[in-house]
Order: sequence, then structure tokens, then C-alpha cells
Amino acid sequence: MSKATKKEANEEIVTAAFGQKNRVRLLDEYFTSRPVPTTAATAWSHVYQLLLWTDLTTGLAHCYESDKTQPGKPWYGRSLAFHSWLASAFNTLPSKVSERIDWMFQKAARALAAEVLHKAKAMSAVASRQWQPFAGKGFPSPGEDPELVVIIKEVLGDHFASEPSPEKWRELVQRIRQYLTLDNKRKNLLGEGFEDVLGTLVERSCPQSVKVHVRRLLPELPGFSPMKKNDKPNRVDLAIIRPRMRTLVTAKWSVRADREKQFGSDFTEYVTANSDNKPFEYVFVTNEFDPARLMRACEKFAANALMFSHVVHINTDALRATYGQAQEESMKKVLGFIDDGRLISLEGWLGMLAK
Repeated sequence: MSKATKKEANEEIVTAAFGQKNRVRLLDEYFTSRPVPTTAATAWSHVYQLLLWTDLTTGLAHCYESDKTQPGKPWYGRSLAFHSWLASAFNTLPSKVSERIDWMFQKAARALAAEVLHKAKAMSAVASRQWQPFAGKGFPSPGEDPELVVIIKEVLGDHFASEPSPEKWRELVQRIRQYLTLDNKRKNLLGEGFEDVLGTLVERSCPQSVKVHVRRLLPELPGFSPMKKNDKPNRVDLAIIRPRMRTLVTAKWSVRADREKQFGSDFTEYVTANSDNKPFEYVFVTNEFDPARLMRACEKFAANALMFSHVVHINTDALRATYGQAQEESMKKVLGFIDDGRLISLEGWLGMLAK
């Protein structure tokens, strides 16, 4: 590849820092740099190192909605318990957990920030020429946010050795905006990125006879019929094809009500499209900590049988530690599902696939 072609390829990756191409590149970089081979037993730690993040409002590893984990609320104590478990599992101090997680987001964010800065410099000269005819006529300057500046002054004003220039205030406002916008990009990683990570872990921990397909259209998978003319395309989050079994996976980092409704409709479509009349598995993989949502997934029926062949949590030990001495009925039920094997760990599931 020529230098020019390489430069173009790198620019494409950076400008889509949270897109599929860069996610695949980052996953390859991450796993090739690991000194120890990936196994079913270590899979959970890779998921958390790659995707788990610190809730900036609590300083703790994120396990539940931020508004419900604030100090004084029940889930703050549970978040502390999860953070403590994670520190122990990583063999590090609670204060150092943040250094062990969020690898993929931090890598992609740095690439994106560098590209944004590069483009901003290039645009600055053009913007200056556009602004010139209107200078001195009372127009607001780009990037001004007087309300945000007032808030910062109220909190930090007494600590300023001197008043920052208007240019410095604009730079600060713009960087704060970029930071807040950047954090919204996390949704990309918790959606398709979660699927990419799981697919990579299956490939690296299972025999070569196991074939993995990420976000493949249902009719493209073995044993499923083509869609009808007006049918909406259904992409399967993860499909695992083994010599004796096909496994269709719905992978959701967390579960919303609309996603719960989608489980049943997807399964119905899979059953209808199953053209070779051979059984297939329908598996749910998640990092959800809400006990009611996990309970419903474990109990969900289709016709006269449980809909999911397996409900898989990234680490069921993390659930046990987080729930502690569970008082809520839903938590007790979830712990019961772990005990009887209805809710299994990622390690356990990968072990099944490898057989």
C-alpha cells in the first residue's frame, strides 16, 4: 500500500472513529497485544476492559442507570459493591479501576479528537474570512455561551489569577461541548460494538469449526428462507453456526422496554423463516443488572416453552456481589435462576459452544 493510500485509509478510519471499520481495527490491536490467549474463563474481563466505563457522577464503574445510582439511593450501595468486586477481580485498588476499563472508547475518542482539532484549524482561516465583513457590528462570536461562562465563574472565579480572555472562554466552551457530544458516541460501542466484541470472543475461544456471523441478514444464514418481497430486513445480532447447531443471539448491553417487546417478534420471525425444520437456539446475552428485566428474560415463554435457550450475563459473580443480601423478590429470583442454571455466565456459555 502506498503512503498516499495508507494516509487515506487512516483518515477514513479516524473520521469514523466509532464506526465498524475502526472498531474492528481496535479489537485486533487490543487482542494481539494481550500476552495470554483468550479463553472462556477470561472473556468477561475483556468485555469489561473494552466496554465498561466510569460513571462520572459517582466515580464508580457503571452498572445501572446514573440517576438511580446517586449517593443516598439504593443502587449507590449496590454500585459500590459492584465496583469493589471489580477491583478485587482485576486485582487492583478501587481507585485504579478506571485505568483498567473503557479501552475501546478512550482509543476511539483520542482518534476522533485529533481529527476534530485538525479540521478546526483548517476551517479557522475560512471562517475568519467569512466573519470579516460583519466584524464590529455586534454579532455574537462563534462558540459563545454566556450562561455556561457564568456558571464556571461562580464556581471557580475566586481561583482565577486573572480574567481569561474572550478567546479562552470560547475555547473552553467549545471543548466542553465536544466532550459532552463525544460521550454520546458511547451508544455506538454499547450497540454494535458489544456485538463485535462478543463475536471476536467466540471466534478466539472456540474451535475453527465454529463460524461466527455479526449483523447478518437472516436469509443469509444457513437453513433460513428468503424474505418475502415487502418484509423488513431482519439482521441477527450474532449468529453462531456449528456442525450440529445454529445459534441466533440477541446481544444487548442493557434492556429497555421496547427491546423486550422486540425479543418475541424476532423469535417468531426466526421460527417462520426456519426452512430446514431443524432446531436452532435463541440466546440472549446481556450486561443488564436490573433484576426485574433479567427475571422477565429468564421467564419469557413462546408457546409452551421458554423462548430463550440460554440467558447469558457477562459475569454472574458480579450480579451476586452487586445484589448482596438481596431483599427484593426479583433479586432473589435472579439469584435462584443462577443457582439452577437458567441464567449463566459468559464463561459458561462459551464453554458450551466450544464442545
